[in-house]
Amino acid sequence: MSQLQRIVVSPSQLQDNQISLTPEQLHYLVRVLRSYDGDKFIAIDGTGKWWLTKLQGEFGIVLELLEVQTELPISVTLLLALPKGNGFDDVVRACTELGVANIVPVLSDRTLLNPSPQKLERWRRIAIEATEQSERTIIPTILEPMTFKAALSALTAEQKYICEGRNNNPHLLSYLQNQKQITNNQIIIAIGPEGGWTDTELQLATETGYQPVSLGKRILRAITAPTVALSLISALHEV
Repeated sequence: MSQLQRIVVSPSQLQDNQISLTPEQLHYLVRVLRSYDGDKFIAIDGTGKWWLTKLQGEFGIVLELLEVQTELPISVTLLLALPKGNGFDDVVRACTELGVANIVPVLSDRTLLNPSPQKLERWRRIAIEATEQSERTIIPTILEPMTFKAALSALTAEQKYICEGRNNNPHLLSYLQNQKQITNNQIIIAIGPEGGWTDTELQLATETGYQPVSLGKRILRAITAPTVALSLISALHEV
């Protein structure tokens, strides 16, 4: 089963145990992977369901609904100030593999990037590809970019942390270990841009209920810090 290709399909493609493959999906299976009629693959709807499927012409014929659990037992929302260049691509890919549920691109005071709608489409495609590669059952949601203030107002969770590298804050891991037994299943992690959050942003976050935390004694790059935070959460909740 582990050798089979994963293909993300939309719910509208599935009718009467038959999946209508898109031209792109069919091209990938037949031309790129050299699949033939009767070859099997895994269809994923991105909301938690997998099906063992075989290729037949332009369709996938569902053979079996699979019970698969590859998701974290806790929902993690990453609130990330947009880094320079294409760094956000790497964050989306890595954090999808690590189990993030939602990613919010944030326009902070020090953000230099002003992403186009095409960027958002690219990030969502990367999330789909990383979901297939990492054998997840759910595709992370990539929200439209918003201001930091708007994100603080729009997002709620019992555990809310803002990562800040220079004020000798307690380590994120210490809070996660203390909170693990509390009955809640949502965490928000806010991570700043190159140069960090401004004092005004930090104050606004703490006033909104965010706990300032550290990710260690070293100053991490804006694209490294999210991977560290997600790794801590996934390790703690999967052991």
